[in-house]
Amino acid sequence: MLTSTDFRGLLGDRFYKNFFPIPATNQFVTGSLAPPFELLDVKSDRKVRLSDYTGNRKLNEQAWNRPVLLYFTRIFTERQYCPLCYPHILEMNEKYEAFTQRGAEVLMITSTDERQSKIVLQDLGLKMPLLSDPECRVFRRYQTGQALGAPLPAQFWVDPAGKIRFRHLFSFLEPNASVERLLVALERLKEPES
Repeated sequence: MLTSTDFRGLLGDRFYKNFFPIPATNQFVTGSLAPPFELLDVKSDRKVRLSDYTGNRKLNEQAWNRPVLLYFTRIFTERQYCPLCYPHILEMNEKYEAFTQRGAEVLMITSTDERQSKIVLQDLGLKMPLLSDPECRVFRRYQTGQALGAPLPAQFWVDPAGKIRFRHLFSFLEPNASVERLLVALERLKEPES
C-alpha cells in the first residue's frame, strides 16, 4: 500500500549508492543486442534470464521466442513508491493481459531486495513477473540513470532475436512510456526491421 510517512528501510546502502543524480545515458540504437542478465523472479522464486525469452530457445519442445518488455521501475522500499511510477505500475498491472494476449511478456524490474519485492508483489497483487535487482547491476547495464536513492525508470522492447526495438528513458515530461505507446511499439515489432 502506498504510504508517505513510513520511511523505515529507506536510508540503506542502496539509497546512498543511488543518491547522486546520474542522467540516463543509454545510447543503445534500435537493432542493437540487449545486454544479457539473470535476476530472481520473486513471483515464481526462480532465476530468469533474458535469453529465456529470446534467441530461439525451446521450452517443452516448442519455440519460446517472444517479445519481452523490460519494464524498469522505481520503488524506494516496500513502503515507499515513486509518485511518478506508482500510477504507471498500477496501470501496467491492470493492462498486463493486453500484452500477453499479443504474445509478449512484461518483466518488471525493481531495485528492491527479495523480501521487499515479495511485499510489493503481494500488496499490489502483481500479475507480471517481478525481478529483483537490489545491487542495481541490470539498471546500470541498461544505463537508466539514478537519483535520490533509486535508479530511474525506463522501458525497452526486446524482440525474439534479442534486439532492442524500442527504448524509453526517464524525463520529467514523460517519466514512463504510456501503456498505449508501449502497445503501439509492440505492434511495430511485428514489422520487419529497417
